[in-house]
Amino acid sequence: LKGITLEVESGQHVALVGHSGCGKSTLVGLLLRFYEQQSGKVLLDGTPVGDLNVEHLRNIVGVVSQEPALFADTVENNIRLGRADISQEEMEKCCTMANAHDFIMNLSQGYKTRIGEGGVQLSGGQKQRVAIARALARNP
Repeated sequence: LKGITLEVESGQHVALVGHSGCGKSTLVGLLLRFYEQQSGKVLLDGTPVGDLNVEHLRNIVGVVSQEPALFADTVENNIRLGRADISQEEMEKCCTMANAHDFIMNLSQGYKTRIGEGGVQLSGGQKQRVAIARALARNP
């Protein structure tokens, strides 16, 4: 990455989009300290990310990868991985925000439907929406 400046205000949500190879994953990796920058600075609230607690840093950022990790369990339990104590009402709200609730309700057992290893019972877009709901459940 060269010449990147990005400022995000408190409470603002940001989605990184762009063509393949443009640096989206690199930017997230630098922010979350999966690796250190070679030059320049990565700051969060004016503090170098290298000075921040990694666990805290990763808890305040929600990331949904292009190929989300889903497990051979129910839709409900895959979302609970984001927050184990989430209520059904909160889960449905997150799923509605992620545009997942309607398709989940059309599954054979709704939220109790087992989706298979890697979510094989779901389309690519449905997997993404479940992963987005899981990230929203964490409330980063």
